Amino acid sequence: MEHTYQFLWIISFVILPVPMLIGMGLLLFLVSTKTLHRLWAFPSVLLLNIVMVFSTDLFIQQINSSSIYQYVWSWTINNDFSLEFGYLIDSLTYILLILITTVQILVLVYSDS
Repeated sequence: MEHTYQFLWIISFVILPVPMLIGMGLLLFLVSTKTLHRLWAFPSVLLLNIVMVFSTDLFIQQINSSSIYQYVWSWTINNDFSLEFGYLIDSLTYILLILITTVQILVLVYSDS
């Protein structure tokens, strides 16, 4: 498997739609969303498990290669002003990614049981 860490930005977008849909459902259809909360929990747990597998794969790659990956975007460039943002991926990032994903799954399963 080659350089999975280049697709790390996908993790935030994989789990983003479900909480947004739940929030929109609670705002627009309060009664039906509350009664169908178990239906909303299934996609959340499924997507979090996909993210967990992806995070574990990234962590194993980090253990094998011990490399640091940094990606920086230049968002706006004006005469003397440059606004850059990006991310730095190292072993601590992977450990926290697995930890936070695990806690998210456990909290979601506990709260919807």
